[in-house]
Amino acid sequence: MNQHVKQMRPKWMLIGFTALALLVGLGASVDLDFIEQAIAQEELPDEGPAGGEPAAGGDANAAPADDNAGGNDQDAEAAANKQSMLGWVYDALGPGYMIVFLAISFTLVALFVMNIITNDRSKVCPVELVDDFEEMLNNKQYQDAYEMAKEHESVLGAVLSAGLAKLSSGYEQALEAMQEIGEEENMKLEHRLSYMALIGTLSPMVGLFGTVHGMINSFQTIATGGSTPEASELANGISTALFTTLIGLAIAIPAIAAYNIMKNRVARLMLEVGILSENLMSRFQGVGQKK
Repeated sequence: MNQHVKQMRPKWMLIGFTALALLVGLGASVDLDFIEQAIAQEELPDEGPAGGEPAAGGDANAAPADDNAGGNDQDAEAAANKQSMLGWVYDALGPGYMIVFLAISFTLVALFVMNIITNDRSKVCPVELVDDFEEMLNNKQYQDAYEMAKEHESVLGAVLSAGLAKLSSGYEQALEAMQEIGEEENMKLEHRLSYMALIGTLSPMVGLFGTVHGMINSFQTIATGGSTPEASELANGISTALFTTLIGLAIAIPAIAAYNIMKNRVARLMLEVGILSENLMSRFQGVGQKK
């Protein structure tokens, strides 16, 4: 039981870190948006010329001023066009949603790698264990076969060792012990996979949250901006809505696909474990019936 708790602790720490990142990121995103809007409302634009200066100059001075204004507009437009796609995504998401999606992405990659390693055939149903175990049974080295299966870090080894341990009570009891261990190991493998399915479900929900958040910001701009709200401010809210939805789906689609593929692989390997273990132990069918 203590070993099982120790194995589960890193997984719960990983899930807890992801949940904490979700809460911190979403809270930071919402707070930053409200702070930026409050600052924008408090700032007053400078209107009119400074005191002491004439309102209008001669015709010779008016032309250079217009030229400078046109040049500044062109420079601002060129700088906006040069903005990279990554910078646009960062501006649309903000630090809050960026932290959330990075945390979910890193967690998904970590779970994917962990499940790839755990669900490997050498960890579930190694062929060399089958050959060595069958050879020891043929030589009637039952104790050596039990110790080898018990020390082998694989699902098949755990199943075979459980069967040999209960063989003294009869063949039926040995089969029941192997089935119980097989179900327990199958539950462990599927439990690790379920976190990937959780990410596949959670990621679109975060994207939907960002969609609603961005649309609220856009409508707030319309409501407080008068008859002619700034198009750039409207675009910021709409960009937040669309990018959060896009990234949420981009994370969820591979997560769900990987979960289903690995789940089928686990089911196939566990079926192979059951067939091999019963075939190896079938030579002891009459153990409990001789008395």
